[in-house]
Amino acid sequence: MNMPDSGTSRQVVTKIKDKLGLTLVNQGVVSSEIVINALAVKEKNSAGHSGIRASRGLAQILAEDFNIDRDAVFGAVAKVYGFREISLTEEDTNEERVKFMKKMIELLPESSREYMANKQIMPFRYDKLRPYKLIFIAADPTDRMIPVLARAMKVQTYDVCYVAYSEMMALLEKVMPRENLFLKELEDNPEQFSDADIEEEDLDEALLDAEINKSLLVNLAEGMLIEAVRVGASDIHIVPKNSGSTDIHFRIDGMLRPWHSQEGIRPEAISAVMKDRSKNVDRFERERAQDGFIQRKIDDHSIRYRVSIMPIVGSEYQYKFESIVIRILDDRSVITDLDKLGFHGIARASFLKAIKQPQGMVIVTGPTGSGKSTTLIAALSHIVTPEINVLTVEDPVEYIIPGVRQLKISPKMNFEAALRSILRHDPDVVMLGEIRDKETGETAIKLANTGHLTFSTLHTNDAPSAVSRLYKMGIETFLIAYAINIIIAQRLMRRLCSKCKKQITEFDEKFITRLHFTMDELRSHTIYEPVGCDHCHNGYKGRVAVHEALYFTKAIRRMIFEAKGDINEEVIKEQAIKDGMMTLQESARMRVFEGTTSFDEVARVTSDD
Repeated sequence: MNMPDSGTSRQVVTKIKDKLGLTLVNQGVVSSEIVINALAVKEKNSAGHSGIRASRGLAQILAEDFNIDRDAVFGAVAKVYGFREISLTEEDTNEERVKFMKKMIELLPESSREYMANKQIMPFRYDKLRPYKLIFIAADPTDRMIPVLARAMKVQTYDVCYVAYSEMMALLEKVMPRENLFLKELEDNPEQFSDADIEEEDLDEALLDAEINKSLLVNLAEGMLIEAVRVGASDIHIVPKNSGSTDIHFRIDGMLRPWHSQEGIRPEAISAVMKDRSKNVDRFERERAQDGFIQRKIDDHSIRYRVSIMPIVGSEYQYKFESIVIRILDDRSVITDLDKLGFHGIARASFLKAIKQPQGMVIVTGPTGSGKSTTLIAALSHIVTPEINVLTVEDPVEYIIPGVRQLKISPKMNFEAALRSILRHDPDVVMLGEIRDKETGETAIKLANTGHLTFSTLHTNDAPSAVSRLYKMGIETFLIAYAINIIIAQRLMRRLCSKCKKQITEFDEKFITRLHFTMDELRSHTIYEPVGCDHCHNGYKGRVAVHEALYFTKAIRRMIFEAKGDINEEVIKEQAIKDGMMTLQESARMRVFEGTTSFDEVARVTSDD
């Protein structure tokens, strides 16, 4: 793989004549190559389109088309163009201020109010020193519709200030809560859900259709898909309880939370409605697992849902129950900036060093839902340039990565066929979705040893145990030792809500000792615990990663090479710590010292050995 040297990078930067583009590159927000590509999109839009699409600026294109962090981009916009930045306080969002904002937007037609909600724009307050001047706040202060909105409000003088996207979204939920029409209809017509009188052992499809049609199950299904996206859920779980009851849960920040319990409707009817909405799923098949997908446009964003259906057994054996889990794939949640992954100290330097090698393997390990795919996407986004050919083999393809050619495993192209194809497709970098067996492991090792930088994932508890896992699959120690650049183990911890977290003044010494904290350490840091408020989920809001980065130094390679069939994970771990590796538990402890998470989260996601 030929990475551009610093001289080439400087030459690329000199091609950028846009002031904002240069600022973003110099601040490290985005690469010069992406800025050049975005400017090309802007020029193409101006030449070939009219209206809003043609008027999109560089910042909008970077955020919307290239998934660059909105706050980083528009924070730079505010500085470059001299917009004042406001951080909203409790006083700014109190009941009186919200009433003022609601009163102002009532002057506007429905289309303008919808635009303001979609683009995060709001009339905020009148200037204290100049009470005739209205202050607008916006996630994009350069939006060209703001003057139009001001005129519609009959405002002669106004100013525009920048507020971060996340803060604007929280404010909009208070001022202009997005109405879920599907759920509203359910609330307005609860009588349409009535008990089903189907007792026979074999399910009567005609009666099932009648039950679906007489009820508002379609609204329940659509409302559920919309609400899950709006509350930031990663998964939806639909689980039958008995013949006339179904529970629906949302997974938020890694924890399942009850959302709705539907009584008086057969679970088979709810399953049938979800199957009707899913592609590649047979509604009448109830005895085998099925996988499908759904696509919707929600709040002006395209959302994909991956649907998994499995037959399960209930206490009433005559019924054919199915569990449905729906993974929500929202491109807005994808991290493409390595700095936002939260590597501590030497881990970041080791990871960057590993992914900039021309060949070798980068393995990310951890359980399902630990953010492995996010880390790989950020790594690929960091190294992708027009000069290299990046190919991925995934099952399924979850997120589209700009500049990467992604292959999807299907009945017509299995894993083996996909690998043969990519090897003939002149790759520089390859990502294999997961090492599941000896075949995929050997293929990944072969790619790494033949001049390809290779990325993949593995399910193990920590980084050293990944070495044992590969050996137990049947891969020789000398291949493991010299093919791998780095193994990253990671977990996701819930982040304490910044609005309600409370400082701890008294500690349970027995508990903190079990987590390997000392009282001296805790006295020298400010430690917090969760409380809970309207902005969070039981004191937590969002998640943060912790990492264990096992970089393959010469000592580690020699140790594995000389193992001769007896991989000692503890010895590898001890050597890695000598080389500077921070364990998962150490990384989690750092999050506590930062005030990011709690003792309970350290206990939940890390072992106490």
